[in-house]
Amino acid sequence: QVQLVESGGGLVQPGGSLRLSCAASGSIFNFNTMGWYRQAPGKERELVAFITSSGSTLSGDSVKGRSTISRDGAKNMVILQMTSLKPEDTAVYYCNVVRSGTSYWGQGTQVTVSS
Repeated sequence: QVQLVESGGGLVQPGGSLRLSCAASGSIFNFNTMGWYRQAPGKERELVAFITSSGSTLSGDSVKGRSTISRDGAKNMVILQMTSLKPEDTAVYYCNVVRSGTSYWGQGTQVTVSS
């Protein structure tokens, strides 16, 4: 079993930046991907970015060029950094781990971009 705890959400001004962290516990040594998704009110959940066990990364189209995802293997953490935030980045951000075909989700952290 994998447990995921997100932190770092909150209110951010347009043009600002954020750093989200996700701490994973449990057996993730053979994970496939670790990453972040988000869901805005009335919209489907969408990919923000993920990182594979080999270190490859992929970002969603809406955040390309504005996001960086990294992993701290020693701490079993995945970190998302975003810059140039826009009001449309407002959403609940969810941490995700895929391991052996099973997808695990955190509870989510709210990010609101507003002045």
